[in-house]
Amino acid sequence: MKMNPPTKLFFWISVVLAVLGLLGSFVTIPFVSAFAFWFVVVGYIVLVASLFVKGM
Repeated sequence: MKMNPPTKLFFWISVVLAVLGLLGSFVTIPFVSAFAFWFVVVGYIVLVASLFVKGM
């Protein structure tokens, strides 16, 4: 299975999701704090998916 580099868009989407999840665990943010763990998980899933799907 060949991996491709992620596009800048999907890389930054995954970074934003991961940072929101980390911030949500330390600071009370209304929606984000309740799902902080899942924000981080989805951020990394987006990053891994962009590695394996060409053009993503």
